[in-house]
Amino acid sequence: MINNYTLNYRLKPLRLALILSCVTLTAQQSMASNATIASLGSAVLQQKVSGTISDGTQVISGATITVKGSTVATSSDVNGKFSIDAKNGDTLVIKSLGFENQEIIVAGSTVSVTLQASYATLDEIVVTGYSTQKKGNITASIATISPEKLKDVTTPNVSGMLQGKVAGVDVVSGSGQPGSGATIRIRGRNSISSGTDPLWVVDGIIMHGTPNINPNDIESMSVLKDAAATTQYGSRGTNGVIVVTTKRASKNGESQITVNLKTGSSNFNQGKFKLMDSQDIWDYYKQFKNQQAIPNNVTEDVLKNNYNWLDNATQTGVVNDHSLTYLGKTEKTSIYSGVNYFKDKGAIKGFDYQRLSGRLNIDHKMSSRLTFKPKVNVTYSSTENQQHSLYDAFLNMPWDKPYDENGKIIDPQKSGVSWYGRDKRNYLNDLQYNYSKGNVFDIQSNMDFSYRISDAFTFESMNSLTYYNNRTMSYTDPKSNAGLSDVGRIYDFSDNRITRFFNQMLKYQQNFGKHDVSGFVAYEYSDYNYSSLSATGKGITPGTEILGNASSPREIGGTKNEYSFQSGILQGTYSYDSRYNFQASYRLDGSSRFGADRRYGSFYSGSAAWNIHNESFFNVKAIDFLRLKASYGLVGNVPSSLYASYDIFKLDGQYNGTPAAYADVLENPNLSWEKSKDSNIGLEIGLFNRVTFNADYYYKNTDGLLYFVQLPSTAGYRGYWDNIGAIRNKGIEFAVGVDVFSKESPFQWHVDFNISSNNNRIKELKDGLEQPAGNKRYAEGRDIDSYYMRKWAGVDAANGDPLWYKKDAKTGEETTTNSYNAATLQFVGTSTPKYQGGFASSMRYKNFSLNASFSYLKGAYAYNMGREYFDADGAYPTYNQVKLINGWSRWTPENTNATHPAPNYNGGNNSNKTSSRYLEDASFLRLRNVTLGYQLPTTVAERLKLKNLNVFVSGDNLWISTKFSALDPEAALQGDAISQYPAPKRFTVGVNVSF
Repeated sequence: MINNYTLNYRLKPLRLALILSCVTLTAQQSMASNATIASLGSAVLQQKVSGTISDGTQVISGATITVKGSTVATSSDVNGKFSIDAKNGDTLVIKSLGFENQEIIVAGSTVSVTLQASYATLDEIVVTGYSTQKKGNITASIATISPEKLKDVTTPNVSGMLQGKVAGVDVVSGSGQPGSGATIRIRGRNSISSGTDPLWVVDGIIMHGTPNINPNDIESMSVLKDAAATTQYGSRGTNGVIVVTTKRASKNGESQITVNLKTGSSNFNQGKFKLMDSQDIWDYYKQFKNQQAIPNNVTEDVLKNNYNWLDNATQTGVVNDHSLTYLGKTEKTSIYSGVNYFKDKGAIKGFDYQRLSGRLNIDHKMSSRLTFKPKVNVTYSSTENQQHSLYDAFLNMPWDKPYDENGKIIDPQKSGVSWYGRDKRNYLNDLQYNYSKGNVFDIQSNMDFSYRISDAFTFESMNSLTYYNNRTMSYTDPKSNAGLSDVGRIYDFSDNRITRFFNQMLKYQQNFGKHDVSGFVAYEYSDYNYSSLSATGKGITPGTEILGNASSPREIGGTKNEYSFQSGILQGTYSYDSRYNFQASYRLDGSSRFGADRRYGSFYSGSAAWNIHNESFFNVKAIDFLRLKASYGLVGNVPSSLYASYDIFKLDGQYNGTPAAYADVLENPNLSWEKSKDSNIGLEIGLFNRVTFNADYYYKNTDGLLYFVQLPSTAGYRGYWDNIGAIRNKGIEFAVGVDVFSKESPFQWHVDFNISSNNNRIKELKDGLEQPAGNKRYAEGRDIDSYYMRKWAGVDAANGDPLWYKKDAKTGEETTTNSYNAATLQFVGTSTPKYQGGFASSMRYKNFSLNASFSYLKGAYAYNMGREYFDADGAYPTYNQVKLINGWSRWTPENTNATHPAPNYNGGNNSNKTSSRYLEDASFLRLRNVTLGYQLPTTVAERLKLKNLNVFVSGDNLWISTKFSALDPEAALQGDAISQYPAPKRFTVGVNVSF
């Protein structure tokens, strides 16, 4: 802090130097010096001008205030206040790093200054977890996303908002079903059996899974990537942390109501996936080598029907997203409230999703020291599910039609019905009767407060209670084929979750001239309590949805579990002269998932940053800022099982009709934390006040991998948890932002680009033994997501039979074989991309704007399991098949250089069995969103008594470039390549009005 005494002390040497210089000057110089001395002397008699400097949201400390044309200067203190000698008519020049310079003419003894942030700001306030820091002081790897960049897609789920926007963050949409979320990986996969999802934190509160909040309520998001950023969250931060800050009113006297209305359509996104029509299937049958095996009822009469099952299952769905928000601020109270209604009828018929949510954030100053900060977020969502089966729509033959001449649904199970498809199943028959419903009630409440003990110390208390309740019922009608054996069924499922979170924190912040010191010490406790109940009743009257109306019970189920954490946290930061920044963190975590001897784990980090541009020797006009940062730390992880250290017995057995317990999981009291040692080095550059460039290199070693070890059935236990190995992730990330034209240009164009590459290796496994994982396998020296299967060698040109590779175990030499069983199981690829990222363009001319965002991924392979059924070379002749895409062909005596073997009715040559034949490159470039907007001119809006009016049209997922032959490469990377629900093409129009 610079007080008046310090200011006067600094000015005295200046005055003395001026007086001494006057003695040695010439007469002409003396006259000028005398004038200067007289001016300086008169300045002493000037009035004191005081004021406060802020950015409209928070006060700005360390800003420089100078009387223009003089050497009189001071700086703002930690509260943004300053005092300087000046007279009326003088001009004050205010400068602060990251803000536009501002000049104010003195017209009294007080002034109020609001600075505007410049583009390449380092004084931007960033939420880094439990605290906030200036961007120029951050030593960790943290990426921030502005609210404008978050709202380019129409989604009710916050996880989908990050796609392609942050380097090192892999966001993959596993399904396009309404209400579904995305899978997020930050800097690779760090564990085999423990969780790999990032931790979500909303307004300082640790959430259980992805938070159920309205995206319109979000003010900003920060992604914490390295140990220096995540150590404050200890064992729960090993997979990265996503910090969400919700909206608040920030300016005194502010009062605003905003209405946001969006409506649009969703269309099924078929990609390259095209199914055969009747003629295609008939031609396909003619290519079977064993024509004698084709049933006699397959004649040219099949061409009389050409039904498109996929068209029947899909639709143009309607989506509506409507929000109403209010924010206002007085001297004592700040309020933000918002309600949102979201409804989506998906691109596949029969699934309706609705969500109603509301939020209230209040900050109320009870006194100059005490501020209460209550918050509540309530969400109610419901689904009605009578969704058409994509799998059935794919497999059903176009030779079959679902309706008779009278429009009645055909039941192929009845005698006398002609049906060519497998299992004689028309899924529409049961679908007309059977359905399910569900609803979720989710409430998150906070009673937070802060107490300012002094200018340096503040006590922060965060106290949260969440309640989640889910209820689902499914109805199976007695008339449906699925309900015949039980005379109908009703299934009811309900579960609820209660979480509590308490964090009591003492914060310290003080400025000593060029020294800035801050930190906090905290105690944290959280717990989780979950229970569920399910029951099925059979024998029902058609139409009833009440479980008690069932004539007899069929089965019951239920579970209960809980866990708790408690932690001590210590963090300190130090900055010298805005040049050197240091941070150290320590956290002691205790988890109920471990035994008493291994319950606590210690985690720590240290980091530093050097603002080279603030050095006196640095004078490069083209460079606005140049920062170098480095960090190292230790973070941890817990097992996915809540009772991994303990002997577990199941109680659902019986012996002679009496309850019986039996062993399930063997105890391991020595089970301990997964631990990740994480290092990071980064570089940040700003050029010409128009270009920013960030680069990070990281290296992360995780050892003590938590893994469930299977035991033989004779052991009496299913298995046990153990720390069995180690994984290494290393990678590099780049992000660039460019203002193509100067700020004075009427046409503004900003471009963002990011790219990242992660290299993953398993360094150690228990006893060096490989571990199976479905079509993948864990092995030392391999990527954690490595496929392990027979390697496809193509088609035998001589006879059209399939070929695979056989490898000599001693020499490694590969030869081909026609025998699937003789082929060698081997590693054939990985689903980890070589690199990925995104880029965005934002253009504005006068009142028009055009924004577009893209994401891309290169080098990841996905197993297209659907081809085992729908591209099966005759193995499933009563399933419809996919059309061959460009570059594919079937073997014939005239076409021996083919990609597909000669087909056989009912197969028999194993060509469709699991092999690298169906392992496809899932690389893609996708246009995520494009939006064209128009903002009403301010003068027109004011005449209409409006603050703002903006109209726009938008499109999501309009285009994708990929070699992948199925519907959606992203869904396939998540493991669903049979009946995946692709991300829909979506068109929306909207209007945003503020009063």
